[in-house]
Amino acid sequence: MKCPIDGSNLVIAERSGVEIDYCPQCRGVWLDRGELDKIIDRSAAQSESFAARDRRMDDEDYGHSGGRKRRGGLLADLFDFD
Repeated sequence: MKCPIDGSNLVIAERSGVEIDYCPQCRGVWLDRGELDKIIDRSAAQSESFAARDRRMDDEDYGHSGGRKRRGGLLADLFDFD
């Protein structure tokens, strides 16, 4: 498949079970029907699991509220093609 922006061949990458088409030249990202919904669902589930972990850490009194946050989260993992 060709990039609609610059005509380069798109590359398919699988991130967390979601296939993402991206252009290595212009770094554009294209999602097929339903892929954005999967990304949103997984991001929400991940946020819930981080919140549950943070609550456990607070309950165990680690001396700070909120716990350690993961930098970027699921979307950063999905769209990091470096």
